[in-house]
Amino acid sequence: MIEARAQGFKAGAAMRIITPAPLLPVSGGIGKPNPSHIKKGELTVRALVMEQGSTRIAVVGVDNLGWTAFLGDKSRALIKGILPENILIGATHTHSAPDAYAFPDETGRTTADLRYLDWCTHQIADAVNEAVKNLEPAVLKTAVGEAKGKIAYNYYAEQLYDPRCGVIQAVAAGGAKKGRTIATLVNYAIHPEVIGSHRGILSPDLCGPLYERIESKTGGIALFMNGAQGGMVTADNRLGNGGEANDYEECVRIGQLLADEALRIVGDAVVQTNPALYCSARTIRLPVENPVMRYILSKSPLSGPSMTEQDSVSTRINLLDIGTAQVLTVPGEALPNIGYYVKRHMRTSQPFLFGLTNDAYGYILTKVDFKSFKRYEYVSNTSLGEMTGEIYMEEALRLVGESPPADR
Repeated sequence: MIEARAQGFKAGAAMRIITPAPLLPVSGGIGKPNPSHIKKGELTVRALVMEQGSTRIAVVGVDNLGWTAFLGDKSRALIKGILPENILIGATHTHSAPDAYAFPDETGRTTADLRYLDWCTHQIADAVNEAVKNLEPAVLKTAVGEAKGKIAYNYYAEQLYDPRCGVIQAVAAGGAKKGRTIATLVNYAIHPEVIGSHRGILSPDLCGPLYERIESKTGGIALFMNGAQGGMVTADNRLGNGGEANDYEECVRIGQLLADEALRIVGDAVVQTNPALYCSARTIRLPVENPVMRYILSKSPLSGPSMTEQDSVSTRINLLDIGTAQVLTVPGEALPNIGYYVKRHMRTSQPFLFGLTNDAYGYILTKVDFKSFKRYEYVSNTSLGEMTGEIYMEEALRLVGESPPADR
């Protein structure tokens, strides 16, 4: 039982279901979405709000392939009591949810359901606003450790991925609810594509069973924020005969295993009774060198005004201090070497990367990896260009350098 009282630190959480009714086609990337006929689990948005003194931040996970800043800003405009730049909205990257990029076809038209996506932006805002209302005195547990077992691997090079799992857990610290889990956030790099977009199934993929397992064991609300899972860190659903398990039962196996590992990792973490809370943001510009990405960004109605003369886009990156943990956001799918490099230079022994957060601009490679190997042809062709990774690393670590020193 937790006896310590939080001194000013508060946390609140809330969730909304965003499963479309009737079901919509699902998207696994560039190209026309595929029809869905059944669902396995519910698509959700999940919000965790934390407050310390005058600082309040929100972290939101959306069960979708990606979530553009254009959509995120619609929600931010409806959220009360939190600075827009302190609201982090990330996608889990399930490949079994409706198209939220509005990918244009060769004629420039899109089949994305814009009314559904607009409804989702309101559900996100509602979840965050409810989480604000649910704020209560809390204590914090944060931990990072290696997740054991058959969870993820790198499809391009088996061992080139980050096995570390980060966990942030907020626990009620006062009154009759003392000791009750408010929220558990899991940060891990993996493609939730066990099912994929070609099987006629709408699903949160492995994230659904992860939520259910954590909530059944601890209570509260579970969130999943992806990491540096580019090139190509995916679910380890390999079978001994050389095939793959692509059914929901495999989603359950992997999701529950990751949930159990996350709870094991955070289980013995030190309780932080008055954790620091800090949030900074920086807007950066990224050149768009890839003609495919230029076409998508110039034609999609969800790109918004961030693109100027089809040569660059603007995006926001965040740095958070949450107790002894430090978080950097990534506006896309960073390759594992970028993730390792940035984490190694963060000012903490508990580094977190929230990938596909605030924006989702495809794969992020270093310039030495860009179009260097045949294996990287796909990720190069679905990235903004050669300099994305270099600019991101420089700007992210500048944010780290400007953050106030903390006892870690």
